[in-house]
Amino acid sequence: MMRALLLLLCLLAGPGAARAQDFPTRPPRLLAGFAAGGTLDIVARLMAEGMSPLLGQRVVVENRPGANGLIAAEAIARGPADGHALLVCPMGTMTISPQLPGAVLPLDPSKELVPVANMIAAQHAMVVAGKSPWRSVEEVVAAARARPGSVSYATAGAGSGQQLSGAWLARLTGTEMTPIPYRGMAPAMPDIIAGRTGFAITNIGDVAGQVASGELRLLAVASAGGSPLYPDAPLLGDIVPGMEVSGWIGLCGPHGLPAAVVARWTEAVRRALEDPIIRSRLSEGGMTPRFEDAAGLARSMEADRAKWGRVIREAHIRAE
Repeated sequence: MMRALLLLLCLLAGPGAARAQDFPTRPPRLLAGFAAGGTLDIVARLMAEGMSPLLGQRVVVENRPGANGLIAAEAIARGPADGHALLVCPMGTMTISPQLPGAVLPLDPSKELVPVANMIAAQHAMVVAGKSPWRSVEEVVAAARARPGSVSYATAGAGSGQQLSGAWLARLTGTEMTPIPYRGMAPAMPDIIAGRTGFAITNIGDVAGQVASGELRLLAVASAGGSPLYPDAPLLGDIVPGMEVSGWIGLCGPHGLPAAVVARWTEAVRRALEDPIIRSRLSEGGMTPRFEDAAGLARSMEADRAKWGRVIREAHIRAE
């Protein structure tokens, strides 16, 4: 009787176990919810390159920009839970968008997606055009005080970290500043460089190249502890107490992912981040490799939901 029961259990579990064990059976996709050329896209492509040999299939990156990453998030949430398509999920999409009053969302990513692994910690900085007359954070704030609403800042859309950072800066300095939404920070760069948009507080990876070329001027590092790329830069939190901005970029998937498939992705992320070439290329772009398994990423999500929820409430921030 016991032998027959064990055989039945094996038959019932067999197909699912085989699918997980054989994963991937075709090239898996990473959906990036922002335009090509930004930090998230760069991370996605570097990690796809590093994970492809580890998974035995070429990992393909597909850009589906819009709605602060929610278009791509919806595609993953509504798709099959077999692990062949995951979302490259940034902090803003997962922890800010679901809490933003007035936002019309196609889904709640915090409830309809599950964490798989974290890949990087993203340091942030405040930048203006290289030809901007503003040479310090204090000068930007003074301009905003002199002409309320005249100073604008770039965002990656409603619910993005860039939107909340700019709104929080305005709140803490008692000024009025105007958000300008884009479909990612890469499309925002021409306007910031030309001075048509006043400033941005964003991932250092979004702006490191333009800072190096002189097209952008870095006014301050917004992340606590500074950045090894800019050790002499002032800290935004020292100038405006309470201002500290950092982020992360991980992988998320739909509910129902087999545990063995999650484990396969998690191991691929961990091993790719151990590659000295991948680590060096991430660091050069102002990004710190930061591996967390699904449980660790879940804890990071919860902490940032609490942090940015408080900012949203105190600054009375709504969707753009």
